[in-house]
Amino acid sequence: MKFSELKDKTKEEMTEKADILSGTLRELRFRVSTSELKNVREIRKLKKEAAQLLTALKGR
Repeated sequence: MKFSELKDKTKEEMTEKADILSGTLRELRFRVSTSELKNVREIRKLKKEAAQLLTALKGR
């Protein structure tokens, strides 16, 4: 999701998305530790999206 798209969302939508992202990141970290996940770049992508989301939230 692009940063410009995040600006159009409401605070409640952004908070809900942040909760979903944190749960997904937790799940991916567990899958990496048990060697179930081979594509580690997915974690990097989600971390970047979460950082952009939190930045947009702080700006409100």
